[in-house]
Amino acid sequence: QVQLVESGGGLVQVGGSLRLSCTASGILLGGYPVGWFLQDPGRERDFVAEINWSGRNINYADSVKGRFTISRGNAGNTVYLQMDSLNPHDTAVYSCAREKLNNDSSPARGKFDYWGQGTQVTVSS
Repeated sequence: QVQLVESGGGLVQVGGSLRLSCTASGILLGGYPVGWFLQDPGRERDFVAEINWSGRNINYADSVKGRFTISRGNAGNTVYLQMDSLNPHDTAVYSCAREKLNNDSSPARGKFDYWGQGTQVTVSS
């Protein structure tokens, strides 16, 4: 079965930390850029962070810079999101997605072909 599965969400107090995992089965994450996104009722889906295939090119939303860290697992088929200094505004469902590649293997910017179902992160004050 082809899927991306997120895990690691939960309830945490303000200032706490969580580590989210995005694990692929049936498809490869190695060689593809992977992004994390958040969505909350009443809000559009927002970009959180993205990592390229090598792990050397990383981008963050301004709201999470300095607090969140995206990384790739050594095995290649897992991507992590370390979330520190959490605040209530971070409360949302977090999903990961694999970015498509063009025929020349360059990233198809903003186009994602596989999405996970998401994991809930709730930060209590």
